Amino acid sequence: MVLDSLGKSLRGVLQKIARGSVVDEALLAEVVRDIQRALLQADVNVQLTLELTQRVRRRATEEKPPAGASLRDFLVRIIYEEIRGILGKDRPFELKPKRILLAGLFGQGKTTTAGKLARYFQKKGVRVGLVAADIHRPAAIDQLEQLSKKVGCEFYANRSETRAEVIVREALGRFPPHLAVIVDTAGRSGVDAGLIEELKRVRSVLEPDETLLVLDAAMGQAAGRSAEAFHKAVGLTGVILTKLDGSAKGGGALSAVAVSGAPILFIGTGEHLDELERFEPTRFVSRLLGMGDIQTLLEQFEELSDKEAAEKAAKNLLGGRFTLRDMRTQLQSLGEMGPFSKLMSMMPTLGAARLDEDKVDETQRRLRRFRTILDSMTGEELDDPQLLKAERIHRIARGSGQRPQEVRALLKHYETTRKAAHGLVSNRRLRRQLEKQLGAGEAPAE
Repeated sequence: MVLDSLGKSLRGVLQKIARGSVVDEALLAEVVRDIQRALLQADVNVQLTLELTQRVRRRATEEKPPAGASLRDFLVRIIYEEIRGILGKDRPFELKPKRILLAGLFGQGKTTTAGKLARYFQKKGVRVGLVAADIHRPAAIDQLEQLSKKVGCEFYANRSETRAEVIVREALGRFPPHLAVIVDTAGRSGVDAGLIEELKRVRSVLEPDETLLVLDAAMGQAAGRSAEAFHKAVGLTGVILTKLDGSAKGGGALSAVAVSGAPILFIGTGEHLDELERFEPTRFVSRLLGMGDIQTLLEQFEELSDKEAAEKAAKNLLGGRFTLRDMRTQLQSLGEMGPFSKLMSMMPTLGAARLDEDKVDETQRRLRRFRTILDSMTGEELDDPQLLKAERIHRIARGSGQRPQEVRALLKHYETTRKAAHGLVSNRRLRRQLEKQLGAGEAPAE
């Protein structure tokens, strides 16, 4: 998960509140101290950290919990609201054919982000055209062309032209009017007059709906100063923070950019084209604190290549008619939706758990073995697990390159999953959301 270290520290604070025999001044002082340590280790500005924890302390001592809420729940809510408050406001981002200008310094991940953004639009059903307007770095043109082929979108470049605005004008003349146009521009080592003038000329031709700054989260608090400078010069509509998955300074970048006046619209959570997420502070903080993000999970479910089969498998799980075929479908869906640890962080019932990385990796490897075994079964066996006696188990083991013990482990896992189906959706709020999403109608009997 993004900012995993900060998330673990903050979840530890919430667990300390839950374990405390009483919410008193001593516990509050300890909680405030732990929050300060967690935020400072994530490179959040010292002054911002002190102001946040002072507000937590003041609200916890002066405000009264609403009727029916315990002091513990109220303190958790205060912490959630204050951390949420330093990450800026949720800003809508309409998905429609639009013109997008990407700006940024050298080495911030601008060209890769152009490809990710193209993939994001195309997954939502909007066709895209990528424009290579970096006239200073030929490798950027080649890279963008390769990315356009991976995404399967339109591409335009003119390697003999030395004026970025002319390239953009030519691209607009060639692309159909219903395309979302994403323009990748040149960077510099700093925000200088030449960079700003070039951006202004391109912007004049493109007339963009969005002017987005791409920033590397490893800049930490310096990202805020860069965002402020670009915002003042060319009027940003948003920021995309890249490489947030591996940055110890991610908290500093997020908080600094948020207070710069330029809203964060997307975050890069990995190297692959699919690893670009809409940044919505409310959802982000919910996941950070282990409260889950079921909405993002459901949106990822919507993007599955065989959503109909996944829906049927989920309905069968809810209804007690779960087969090995359904299990295979679910494992394939999990593979499409990303790393297991990332999915667990989105689940309200699992997100607060402290995940041992070695155990998570072993679980991921085990699920891959299970998929291989299931692929070696016949359709008859997938639909009727009762057929799987010793002879068939040994045949499946040979066909999948696994040991018979692994096949039996899969069958045990299947039986446990089938019996525990109602337990997996015992969270009533989650259950209602899943049933609404799946169109499951009446809930099965408890």
